[in-house]
Order: sequence, then C-alpha cells, then structure tokens
Amino acid sequence: MKKIYLDNNATTRMREEVLEAMLPYYKDIYGNASSVHEFGRQARRAVDDARSKVAALIGAASPEEIIFTSGGTESDNFAIKGIAHTLKSKGGRIITSTIEHHAVLNTCKFLEKEGYQVSYVGVDKDGIIKFDELKSAITDKTILISIMYANNEMGTIEPIEEIGDIAKAKGVLFHTDAVQAVGKMPFEVSKSNIDLLSLSGHKFYGPKGVGVLYLKKKTKITPLLHGGHHEMNKRAGTENVAGIVGLGKAAELAKKEIVEEAAYLKGLRDYLYKGISGAIPHTKLNGHPEKRLPNTLNVSFQYLEGESIILSLDMEGVSVSTGSACTSGSLEPSHVLTAMGVEPVDSQGSIRFSLGRDNTKEDMDYCLKVLPPIIKRLRDMSPLYEKGK
Repeated sequence: MKKIYLDNNATTRMREEVLEAMLPYYKDIYGNASSVHEFGRQARRAVDDARSKVAALIGAASPEEIIFTSGGTESDNFAIKGIAHTLKSKGGRIITSTIEHHAVLNTCKFLEKEGYQVSYVGVDKDGIIKFDELKSAITDKTILISIMYANNEMGTIEPIEEIGDIAKAKGVLFHTDAVQAVGKMPFEVSKSNIDLLSLSGHKFYGPKGVGVLYLKKKTKITPLLHGGHHEMNKRAGTENVAGIVGLGKAAELAKKEIVEEAAYLKGLRDYLYKGISGAIPHTKLNGHPEKRLPNTLNVSFQYLEGESIILSLDMEGVSVSTGSACTSGSLEPSHVLTAMGVEPVDSQGSIRFSLGRDNTKEDMDYCLKVLPPIIKRLRDMSPLYEKGK
C-alpha cells in the first residue's frame, strides 16, 4: 500500500544530513559541553556552532540570544513564566489570544491560579488577531503580550510586526510562539520588536526533544530550571549536545532552502485544495486564504466527523490530522476553529493537511483519488448530511 505522510505540522521526518551530523556526538564526541578537557571542548564548540546557525536562521543579532531548551513547550513556559515572575511587581497582567497552542494557554491558566490576570484576545473569521481588542486590553500593569506567529491548526500568519510595534509603543514585552513558522517562512527577529521567541527542531526536519528560546539582549528573565551555570545561567541542565547539533544542521539547511521550499509546498497545497473543492461539495477552507503557511491546508467537510475521515484515510495509507497532535483524542471541537466562529458541526469535520519537503504531486493525486469516495461513503451514512444538504 502507498504511504503518504501529510501531518508535518505534528512532526517532520528528520533529514539524513541532520542524522549524520548528530551521530558522532552519540559515539566518539560524547563529552559534557561544560567540561574543560578536550572531550568537553569539542562538545562546546559544536554547541556554539549550532547556536550561531540558529541565530542566522531567525536573524538574531547575536548567538548569545539563543538559549537551547527541550522543545517548544518548555520554551513557551520559560518565556511566559520567566517574564511573569520577573515583572510581577509591575502589575502582573498578561495578554494572549484565544487560538494559542495549549503550551501557551495552559501556562497562562496556571499563572492565573497564582494571581496573575490574563486577557484572551479574540480573532476574526480568518484567525487574524483583533487589533481593537488587543489595544484595549493593554494597561499600565501589562507586562507581556504572547501571540503566536502562525497557527498550528489552520496556518494563519499573524501580523507580528504590527503587534510588536504596539507592544513597543506601550513599553510591554512581546513573546511569539513561532514553532510552526520557523523553517517554513523567512523572517528576521532583530528587525521586529520581538523580545522572546519559541521554536522547536522537529518541526523543520530536525530532532525531537530540542528547541530554542530566543531572548533579546538585555531582556531580564527568571530561569524556569535551577541548577548549574548552563546556557549563560538561563537554563540549567547538561546540554543535549547531539540534539543541539541536529537542530543547528536543520537550521543551516533551512536557511539555504526556505524560499524555494515554501514556493514548492504552496504549489502542492493549492493544487490539493483545488482538487478537493472541485470534487467534493460542502467543503470549507479554514484560515486566511492568503496569509497562511505555505504547507498548511485546513478543510471542513460538512456534516461529518473528522476522526472517521482520518481513520478511513489511514486505511488507504494517507496520514492526516484534525488539528494539533497535542489535543489528539479529545472529543471537543477545536478551540481554534471555535474562536474563529466556525460552527461545531463544521469544526468536527475539519481535517488538516500539512505538507513537507518529501511530498510530491503524485502524493496529492493519490490523496485526491481516495478522498472523494471516503467522503461520499461517510456522508451516505450520516443523518446530518441528509438533513443539512
């Protein structure tokens, strides 16, 4: 059976070049990067080299602004809790959006239990942040704004530079969860008013279990982990040298290929959607039609339940998702689509196709071959379809 992976927003297949770069640090160069002997110095040079490569990918002003973590979730927690604890005396108010990843939302809910106040700004029908709500939520006690760069479920890209300008004008720190954006679209963090940024290696063909918190120079933050003097006294714990090397290699490759790959994936994505919308009635595109990640397509198949579509496609060798892998198994409608005003009956039938560099036009053709019969079969069994069509 043909196997087609269209769930790259959940994770990507690690590139061979990345694996090859990592292997020596599991075998021969196994020193602790904090040790002063040659084994340790070799590991330290590798970590510093990777730091420079990640800084180059996101356009950071200095490699010292790159702090290695275990991934996007830790980076989000570090950014939000770290700033909250540092600036609590200023007022303890935080602003985020209703469509954030749960790594941000649940961190904010945790802080609410500690007495912080959190404002959850809404979005429009395309998933774009409502500027009027954002501006009105800022007070003299606001210490942090955390808005994601691009949404993991439907791919909408937020107007990050404009949000950063607002934050700077009000003297508020700005954090963005850029886990889905880094490696998929070019940007330079040093040219935006971004103070903190989260990214994760496995979203752009690097290893799992390693990520970064970009911390703009002179931004004070309280460490999330306490222990040794690792990561410039910001993040205690022996560095995951092999993982960091892999992340650095993935960043180096992305820096070279990002523009070409984005154009390629956008072409495949649009080809897939044209085929779906032309062959299957009662479908709806979720997310902004233009301001969207080049690899991401979220479609609601009305009158159906998404899990049934996923399982049916899986039986045909096609792997997709209903949204975030971190909420897999939940029977609740997507909080992202709900915030956008999508009706529950449509939200339940949403499918996310997230493409990667290994996908081909032949993959899209195969998907377009097996998907319409699946939708027809499921709708023939659906009482909602008979009632609503």
